[in-house]
Amino acid sequence: MVFHAFRRSKAVSTCVSPTAWKVAWGGCASDENVLWRDDQFAVVAPTNASPSIPFALSPTERFVVVGDVWLTQTDALWQTVGLSPQQDDLRLIAALWERFGTDTLKLLIGMFAIVVWDRERQELWLGRDRTGSQTLYYTQTKGTRWVSPQLRSLTPHRSNDIDAIALRDYLCCAFVPGERTLWQQIKEVRPGTVLRLPDEKTHRYWQLQEQIIDASLTWHSDRLRVLLEQVVQDYLPKEPVGVFLSGGLDSSCITALAAKHTKSVHTYSIHFGEACPNELAFSSLVAEHCGTQHHILEITFKEMWARLPEVMAYLDDPIGDPLTVPNFLLGTLARQSVNVILNGEGGDPCFGGPKNQPMLMNRLYGSVAGQDALQAYLMAYHKCASDLPQLLTSEWSSVLTEPWIFSEELESDANYLNRLMTLNIRFKGADQILTKVNNLTGAVGLHGRSPLFDQRIVDLSMQIPPHYKLSGVEEKAVLKQAVADLLPDAILKRPKSGMMAPVQLGFRKYWNRQARALLLGKNAAISPYLNQALIRQWLDYEGDVWGRYGVKLWLLVSLELWLQAHGSR
Repeated sequence: MVFHAFRRSKAVSTCVSPTAWKVAWGGCASDENVLWRDDQFAVVAPTNASPSIPFALSPTERFVVVGDVWLTQTDALWQTVGLSPQQDDLRLIAALWERFGTDTLKLLIGMFAIVVWDRERQELWLGRDRTGSQTLYYTQTKGTRWVSPQLRSLTPHRSNDIDAIALRDYLCCAFVPGERTLWQQIKEVRPGTVLRLPDEKTHRYWQLQEQIIDASLTWHSDRLRVLLEQVVQDYLPKEPVGVFLSGGLDSSCITALAAKHTKSVHTYSIHFGEACPNELAFSSLVAEHCGTQHHILEITFKEMWARLPEVMAYLDDPIGDPLTVPNFLLGTLARQSVNVILNGEGGDPCFGGPKNQPMLMNRLYGSVAGQDALQAYLMAYHKCASDLPQLLTSEWSSVLTEPWIFSEELESDANYLNRLMTLNIRFKGADQILTKVNNLTGAVGLHGRSPLFDQRIVDLSMQIPPHYKLSGVEEKAVLKQAVADLLPDAILKRPKSGMMAPVQLGFRKYWNRQARALLLGKNAAISPYLNQALIRQWLDYEGDVWGRYGVKLWLLVSLELWLQAHGSR
């Protein structure tokens, strides 16, 4: 193993995020950089784009397919359409669509967001992969409709009106769940669905369903191991690969599987200086055990704050996760050695992470506390759910009584743990975790891949009895047994701690003055919506019994900087 201790003395050079393609339906201005036009449909590239904007015609040229696509296991599909295997996944989709129509999406395994123009019927179809690894947005404005994989590419085609419900949801979850975005006139195509324009009819071609198979833990762990081996091999590039390694079970098992199937694996870990707790002992143990080339990045408080505006500019919807900046900086480091980066995201939603435990306790004792399932779910995020009546200004307080997107799943007939995990896969997974991976790895020129969010893994997780995923204090028993021979006992038996950015200390000691100027200034973008008196109380740390003001302040600072970067047309 080669161990690289890496500490920057100066800021990393700014990375240039690729500007996305977009398509116009219903007319397109003559000054747009049109690569392909047909009646009411046009493929538009940014003026500084290379000619390789992704689109393809079907064999009869009836269908035009545009999109961001990365597929696995395509050889049989090429045979289905009578063509020899190629690297052009879009051409494959175009040929499949000509034969199977929207059922094509059921055949694809991988990451994709596509637009299909039917030249004969003058219909536009928008489709997204099952778990949401790629994003796709569309405008609801009158006249020309615009579609793009990047929300910020649609800025010229919308108003500046904020969706009040989306704002409420962000304040509670640190991301915007569901089809809403923070802008009233832009919606997001949901994972596992296909949307038709002009009528906006949505069809769900895939749905996460509980299908529990009553079998032993060994039987389920053996099945999981076989599938993990297959998925990780599918996700490995031919060249060296990187893995974000925290030292937890999820990223450690991906590291071990990658190291088993390829010779050159780089792993990347972070810490925040000697004053803050870290997990380097665990990540270094895994790196040494698996023989990876390990890189450690120290992130300073000064750098966390300085790079946040840049990171918010790269995100489509705002994400108030304190790990956004560390993820970006670690990706910047990884890009020096690899083009593809794997991660362990998905282990908690699929196999029963400890964050579900408070909800299970509420299930047993919630009636005593007078808290219903929805309230408990919102409170489990530890953000601003309990503060909304005081935090929102009177003009925006009406959203408090609007329905929540989580209610339907919480009230389903599935096992209660599986309801929680389904919520986390459908919303937190698609709208925070995978969107963050997609935006921030793309911003530094990496291809980010999340094997544990692969559709095959997700489907299998719903066949595993809940007590093999989370039973009392024992978590992820099925995943631990599946990879027990690959990892040291210290990793298998360690308690889950999670990667924590020290934002509480950051606002107390390093960022308070800057945060006051940003959030309480008369020109603050959030001032029309949020009560500045309460924000001032948080900045003064008045009554912070549970030590959570830092997380709330990071949420608001992220929102403010996001609005500054994206708010103006």
